[in-house]
Amino acid sequence: MKYRTIAVAAALGMSNSAFAQSSVTLYGILDTGIELVTHANAAGDRVVRMPGITGSVPSRWGMHGTEDLGGGLAAIFTLENGFNTRSGDINQGGRLFGRQAWVGMSGPYGTLTFGRQYTMSYWAILDSDALGPDIYGGLGSLDAYIPNARSDNTIAYKGTFSGVTVGATYSFGRDSAGTGNSPGQGTCAGSIPGNSQACRQWSAMLRYDSNAFGVAGSYDEQRGGPGAAANFFNGVAPLPLTSSGDKDVRMQLNGYFKLGQLKVGGGWLGRHVETVLPTVPDVRTNTFYLTGTYLVTPSVLVDGGLYRTVDQDQDTRATLAALRGTYLLSKRTAVYLQSGYVFNSAKARYTVSQGGGGTTPAAGTGQLGVMAGIRHTF
Repeated sequence: MKYRTIAVAAALGMSNSAFAQSSVTLYGILDTGIELVTHANAAGDRVVRMPGITGSVPSRWGMHGTEDLGGGLAAIFTLENGFNTRSGDINQGGRLFGRQAWVGMSGPYGTLTFGRQYTMSYWAILDSDALGPDIYGGLGSLDAYIPNARSDNTIAYKGTFSGVTVGATYSFGRDSAGTGNSPGQGTCAGSIPGNSQACRQWSAMLRYDSNAFGVAGSYDEQRGGPGAAANFFNGVAPLPLTSSGDKDVRMQLNGYFKLGQLKVGGGWLGRHVETVLPTVPDVRTNTFYLTGTYLVTPSVLVDGGLYRTVDQDQDTRATLAALRGTYLLSKRTAVYLQSGYVFNSAKARYTVSQGGGGTTPAAGTGQLGVMAGIRHTF
């Protein structure tokens, strides 16, 4: 639905007003279905359920607005709510607009925005990982931060010039609501008087896109603070990151190319957690992935991916394979059938499903997930 209005300065009681064109777009996605997950607990039991968080993409509704200020400048904003279709509750720790809440300006030299928004980790991986925030597959099954790469109190800049996009964010306190930005990561509210580094976060991105291919790289650094932790989603207890000197860093290099109806993407995600206390060990992980998307007919889309993560410091490794088929009933409605399987090493407990937790297998146990669902956009 799209509503267009004329913003008249005279409505504020001013004479000799100028007219500015403005618009607000209401949009949303509803996505859910039924899934089966094997070995969903240490006893090896399976579960059949309607997942609590996501299907092919997370459900949401939002508003995006723009006002033309003339001279190539515009005022812009986005408010976006994430919700659980299964029960109607709000995600992102109960935040009303937990996915995005920002306002700013756009012009010939890019956009400058302020509020809760995505970090550059999100924008860097957007085109290389075909499955993205899918319940199976996507880097989110191995590192839940990636589909939740947002921060509060953030200043962000992004601009594109002749196919080259540069971007950066800086957060004064990445979790001001104190509800956690991704599962198991703890909280880090900030801003803290007398400690300018606690709970800070910054990210940067450089990418190039053409009609046939694209490449991207990003750097994302989170500082520790009261309540913060680093979760590796492998069954090992999260590491406390309570000092502002602690760092949780993610780096990416990725790319994609297009050939007719085929699109192939892949890349590397490296993570380095560095702590001040000698009793808390540093941990490095490396994840590699290859994904593909093929439009079989105008109504049938097939995509999938292969993901491999290695954590030598905690002696955990996993390989995840996923495949999804989507049938487009219309431009707005689709049904899909998808499956994923995770192969865990002897000490690893990665779960295949991002469907709301509660499906962690026993160490060394493989896990299968299958889901049939429906998605509608408006």
